[in-house]
Amino acid sequence: MTASSSTAARKGARRGLPLSPWAMFFRGFLKHPVMVGSIIPSSGKLIRKMLGPVDWKNTKLFVEYGPGVGTFCQTVLDHMEPDAQYIAIDTNPDFIAYLRKNIRDSRFSAVHGSAADVVQIVKDHGHDHADYVLSGLPFSTLPPGVGDKIGAETARVLRVDGAFLVYQFSPKVHDFLAPQFNDIDHAMEWWNVPPAQLYWAWKR
Repeated sequence: MTASSSTAARKGARRGLPLSPWAMFFRGFLKHPVMVGSIIPSSGKLIRKMLGPVDWKNTKLFVEYGPGVGTFCQTVLDHMEPDAQYIAIDTNPDFIAYLRKNIRDSRFSAVHGSAADVVQIVKDHGHDHADYVLSGLPFSTLPPGVGDKIGAETARVLRVDGAFLVYQFSPKVHDFLAPQFNDIDHAMEWWNVPPAQLYWAWKR
């Protein structure tokens, strides 16, 4: 995003005009740079590769941490079964308000909260476990201990043969996954800005 577009986004916000997804994402990055991993939403190629291993027919609950403006949301909803549920968890109230306003699907719930509380959030929505958890949270810049807790709670909430799908710009995220998951697949997506590390951590 250019300086002129960011200025336009700020002026639009002051006038009360609805922000575009890119403008919302950019504003979220400026307000919460530690919690938003990138200044630019993920590419379509990254989305397709990240979701490639998901067994949609056997997915009843899909959870996402840090959905931002919903870059993955419509793709996930397009693949989900009619009776499945999608819970998106974000600590940024602006993103949650945006998602609740713009995604009108009875299978979708946007929750203002922490990924570290995923077990309770899943339980509150009537489930014992999740089939898949997707995350773009920047683990390496989270406050001390938070990334470790998120890794542990995610392993706890996943069903057997479920997976934690993680896309990052730093390979350090492997240090948070390895203590909880002993079956981790890895790939790179170069057609993304910046190029991203992709991990699929399976609960066996």
